[in-house]
This record gives sequence, structure tokens and C-alpha cells, in this order.
Amino acid sequence: MSDHFIPESVFQRGAESFGTPFWLYDRETIEARVREVKVFDVVRYAQKACSNLSILSLMRKLGVVVDAVSAGEIVRALRAGYQGGVGKQTSQIVYTADIFDADALALVKEHHLAVNIGSPDMIQQLADYGVRTELMLRVNPGFGHGHSRKTNTGGDLSKHGVWHEQIKDCIKLAQKNGMWITGLHMHIGSGSDFGHLAQVCDAMFDAARLLGGHLKTISAGGGLPVSYHENEKNDRIDINAYYKLWDNTRKRIEQSVGHSVSLEVEPGRYLIAESGFLVSEIRAVKKQGTNTFYLVNAGFTDLVRPSFYGSYHEISVIAKDHRPLSERQQVIVGGPLCESGDVFTQEEGGFVVSRELPVAQVGDLLVLHDVGAYGSAMSSNYNSRLLAAEILYSKGSLEVIRERQSFEQIMQNDRIVDL
Repeated sequence: MSDHFIPESVFQRGAESFGTPFWLYDRETIEARVREVKVFDVVRYAQKACSNLSILSLMRKLGVVVDAVSAGEIVRALRAGYQGGVGKQTSQIVYTADIFDADALALVKEHHLAVNIGSPDMIQQLADYGVRTELMLRVNPGFGHGHSRKTNTGGDLSKHGVWHEQIKDCIKLAQKNGMWITGLHMHIGSGSDFGHLAQVCDAMFDAARLLGGHLKTISAGGGLPVSYHENEKNDRIDINAYYKLWDNTRKRIEQSVGHSVSLEVEPGRYLIAESGFLVSEIRAVKKQGTNTFYLVNAGFTDLVRPSFYGSYHEISVIAKDHRPLSERQQVIVGGPLCESGDVFTQEEGGFVVSRELPVAQVGDLLVLHDVGAYGSAMSSNYNSRLLAAEILYSKGSLEVIRERQSFEQIMQNDRIVDL
């Protein structure tokens, strides 16, 4: 949960000005999280968490570089003011993926981007395309961890990264094609704890010894946990302790390779999650047997995390007429979609649960908290639903950073053919 309080009047003002549903991002929270991780030499934002151009531009102004996992994310980074080029300075954009498609290859070549290799085939594909660049290697150390099975990115059931036993083969393949692997990246999942991180650090040290003197950079990856439950707010990860764990590993590696090594961190969720709110309107209050449902005008087309992962998000209710909301009841919160899984109060595995919330009426606002990461970024047009507006709350003002999608925009690429 964000430690920056936002008055209810801000959400009400947003609903009156822009309609619902809409995403709200709090600039002050983003800036606070960036300051926390600046203990690392380089902070690289995993923009897949939220790639709005204004958010990317803010990250750039805060001295944060970016990771791109697709051609589209490369274009977004360039549009937000980041530059390509591989040289003595830290690469502002690094392409990180397990494959290349045609667009990504072309952009990597055109803008001279550094690449974080996720599969051995990518090295040869770069060479065949006429690219000679510095490479990082994303290593799968053979184990993983995460807050959900779907966010575990290590081990032999994960598609991500180069298997640790293939590092030597990748080094030889790169050298054969006139390239050097100068960086190592290791990320085993989102929500990692210190016990697993210690294992990752040891695996990073083992991998670094194989690269030797060519190594310039190690990346701790992302996965820094976020406390989504209000009662966990005081149990935040100790960033300084996290840094010291990695810094000790960096120092061991520097002793091994004989020169200084840069230490990067690649947070996505940690920088943006707590800044975000999804503001919706209650459109129906209904009884189904013994259960009470609040049905809102946002669904998993907006926020898919509860349906996809069973993720928990705090929920608050704001009365449209400013009446006190002292009485509470058990409620199931669902959206408007033609799907039984369109429920915000569920657990992993699709188990629907209730939540104690204020007694509400149609027209009241219902706000889902800590949705800045993988919220808007994973939205869809299923049921031909419009993508919601995105609003930045900065120094008391509300600025539109993405307009609400129109029906015309949904259909602009469709074609009716004469069948």
C-alpha cells in the first residue's frame, strides 16, 4: 500500500471530470520508490509493468533507464526520449526476451541496442542479421520462486532464460560471431524472499566465473515484492539489506574477474504498483442466495490480475453523496463481463471469496488499490470494452496521460469484406 495519502475528493474529482472506470497514478509514490532503489549503480525499469509514455518519461527524468521485451516497448522507450546505442555509458534501452521477431531484430540493428539474450538461438540470429553488439545473458539457474506459479521464471518448467549448463556454449557461439557476453542477468520470479535470493547470488557468482575478464555488468533482475494487504504495510522489503546481499556478491565477483563490475536492478512492479488505483462505479447491488454482490463498471478487461493469479487488492468505497459509511457487510465484487471469472474478490485457482466492505449504493465509487503494475498494461478489448483513461495525479492536479478509447478506435483496423 502506498504511504502517500490521497483524499477521497481526488477520486471524486477524477470521476466527475473523466468518467469511470479510470486509472489514477500518484507521482509522489513513484518518486519515493525510485529513491529507495537508487542505492544500486543502475536502476532499469521493467516497463512491461506499465508502459504509458508519461510514466516512461517520468522514469527517464528520475534517472532510470529501461528494459524492453518487445518491438513495441522499444518504440515506446524511443518515443519517451530514451536513446539507443551501446558504448562506454550504461545502455538506456536493453532488449530482453527469449526470442526475436522481425520487428525487434530490425529495431535492435537500427538503434544499436544492447541485448539480454534469453535463448542460445538468439545469438546466431543476431549474427545472421548482421548485428554485432554487446550481449547480456539471462541465466536460468535451474530453480525458481514467485508469489504465483505463473510468476515463477526459473527452473526446468520455465521458458525463460538460458539454462545454466549452456553458458559456456553461448560464450563460444558469441565469440565465433565476433561478439562478447559482457553482462549477466538473473531473475527467478516475482516476490522472491531473501532465502531464495541468497541462492540466486551464489548462482550468479558461479556464472560470472565462466565469463571472466569480459564481464562488465551483473543484474539482480526484478521481482522485488510489494505488500498488497493493508496489514502487511509495515513488512516492506528492506531494500538496503537486499542491496547489501547483491553488493557482497558483486565484490566477490570483482575479486574473481580482477576489475570493477556495475550492479543493476530491474524493478517493474516495485516502482509502479503502489502508485496505481482503478476507480470504478457500482452499477448494481444484488442478492444471489445468501451472497451480496457489488457489480462495477470495470472488469478483468481492465484489471486481470485477480482472475489470472487470484491476486489480492485492497478495496475502498466512496459514497457519491458523502454519507458516512460506517455499516459493513460481506460482499463479492464482480465486473460487467459475460464471464463467471469476472470477479475481483477471488483466490488463485478461481475460488470466489467475499470481502467485508461498507454497505454501498448504486453510483458509489469502488476503488481497487495498488494496481499500477500489470493493470492497464494487461487490459484488453474483450467484449468490445473500451480501454479506460489513465490519469496522473501530480502536485494536486489531475492530468490525462491516455485518453479513454473510443468505439471508432476499437474498430479502426477491422475490415468488412464481401463474402
